Amino acid sequence: MRPKAKYAVIHRHRGEYPISVMCKFFGVSRSGYYCFKKRLGETDRDAVVAKEIEECQRRTDKTYGYRRVWKWLKGRNIQRDPKTVLRIMKKYGLLSEVRRRRQWVNLGQQVHKYENLLNRQFRAVRPNEKWVTDISYIHTKKAFYICP
Repeated sequence: MRPKAKYAVIHRHRGEYPISVMCKFFGVSRSGYYCFKKRLGETDRDAVVAKEIEECQRRTDKTYGYRRVWKWLKGRNIQRDPKTVLRIMKKYGLLSEVRRRRQWVNLGQQVHKYENLLNRQFRAVRPNEKWVTDISYIHTKKAFYICP
């Protein structure tokens, strides 16, 4: 169990049992409990930054990682360490969505197979009798090129 949860239990039962006995029972320090008690009334420091991060993620469809969010915050004059931004994003569930590259399944295979009706006889007697087209892509070793 985390110390924060232990301190919360001690705080809840502070009227029933002595604090020093409960701290000894849970294996936490008394000074830690009193620090916890002092922080109870304070608001979360990360909440303000989390709202700004949430706005950034909303505007960018959750595509920004913590580095780009850090730069975005820096542009709005909010100075935080990049790792602090990452910690806040984890804490509030604002991490970016990792998008995987699409895998091409039928790259080398012909999707539609049509019968060869012309048999390389392209001469037509009248207009619009025979229609032919060029290929729409060229597959090279370097890249997959799609012709315009």
